[in-house]
Amino acid sequence: MSATSEIPLFHVVGFSGHRQISHPDSLAKAIVEALLSLRRQAPGEWLGLSSVAEGGDQLFVEQVRALGMSWHAILPLPKAEFAKDFPPAEWALVEGTLEHAEHVRVITENGTREDAYLDCGMATVDGSDVLLAVWDGEPARGKGGTADVVAYARSLGRPVVLIDANTLAISREHIDKLERTDTSLAKLNELPESPVRPGDNPFKAPESISEFQQKCDHAASRGAPQFRRLIVLTVLLHLTATLIAAAALAFEVHLLFVPWLKLLCLAGALGVALLLRHHHHSHHNWVRCRLAAEFCRSLLATWGLPRASPLFEDLDLPEIRGLSRALHILHSRSSNTQPVPIEEFKAIYVKTRIDDQLSYFRRQEARALPMFNRLKLGFWIATVLAIGCTLAYAVCHTAGVEVPDLTRATVFYFLPISLPIIAAAFISLISINDLQRRVARYREMQLMLEESLKRVAFCQTWNSLERVVLKTERALLQEVIEWHSLTSFAESH
Repeated sequence: MSATSEIPLFHVVGFSGHRQISHPDSLAKAIVEALLSLRRQAPGEWLGLSSVAEGGDQLFVEQVRALGMSWHAILPLPKAEFAKDFPPAEWALVEGTLEHAEHVRVITENGTREDAYLDCGMATVDGSDVLLAVWDGEPARGKGGTADVVAYARSLGRPVVLIDANTLAISREHIDKLERTDTSLAKLNELPESPVRPGDNPFKAPESISEFQQKCDHAASRGAPQFRRLIVLTVLLHLTATLIAAAALAFEVHLLFVPWLKLLCLAGALGVALLLRHHHHSHHNWVRCRLAAEFCRSLLATWGLPRASPLFEDLDLPEIRGLSRALHILHSRSSNTQPVPIEEFKAIYVKTRIDDQLSYFRRQEARALPMFNRLKLGFWIATVLAIGCTLAYAVCHTAGVEVPDLTRATVFYFLPISLPIIAAAFISLISINDLQRRVARYREMQLMLEESLKRVAFCQTWNSLERVVLKTERALLQEVIEWHSLTSFAESH
């Protein structure tokens, strides 16, 4: 397999520390020692995540950069508000430092300053694999201090590396919980190359991402295990067995092959059920590949924006966490390297994303709606006929009406037993294929995309366009995540 289609593994070390520090040179050595130890423990690329407050934060950033590691900045407040916490000369240095950040994230747009600092510390823990903290062991001197951040990390069972602010001794907590590898990402990287070359790459994203998306998409297309069809087959086999038994009772059929035929249907249903369990791994792999392909597709569609959009910020799926983090980091590194005029971006995005997805959801609705209508009609026909047969039996039995034996066996015995089972089978097929929800969802997605099309056409600034694109992509990703949940649920049954 070519390494050009692999997505690298990233680890994040977050930082929290006091503003007032003593012996900065010795502390810097302790921070370097802790960082080098983490890099030895887990393969992949490590990057730092911290704010830029005076003292510990700035010292951490210096050591991260000195080791050649990337750094992502996380700010408690917008820059203009955050600057009020610094003397003008020091803020100028902070702004120079922020220019070296691959990505800058602002946590709080409103609220009190103390709340903002606490939220920033918690977000640092949430975005990290390990928290590195310089702490004197004392309670926080104000809301959002290092003590609060360490307490939050401990409450989550997050790996923590503590550097004593007084003695500089290093201790480690829950370090055994550090996920050194990402099994899901490794399996995706190991997929065979797609024989189909990647399509257009209008925003000049790295070929590795484009090829990775293509091989995941190809694997998902080829690996779909047709679970719904197999489950439908079990329903039909059970239905057939029930109809055979009902016919044997109603028409007094005692031929030798009848019980064997019923047994064959039941054994076939059992065999299909066992086959479903046997293909558990292929189903899981199919879901993983489809998720990865769609996440990459969303990223490639937004690559031409001036900055890396927080597409995956609120989409925390353990199965795809390593991939979503890697994609965001790679985008952060490449944003602004291939500027695209806004009108060109709009034209490309409309054609390759909105129009493409509109066509997809229209095709899906065109396939699902007729099936849904046919099955629903079948349910009503079977239900009405069952009621009619039962009513005829009740009337004739009460009135003492004589009917031919064949009519009695068919209308009074066989159909009242069989038709309710057939009606239930129609409902089961609707449920198994998730037709009612799918039809409604396809229509919702079309309305959303049509609205996005109008909004994109009107946008004249990058900020307004980014908001529309981000809302559109998150809606599309949410549809994929909803599909993932339903499909995983189906797998477990």
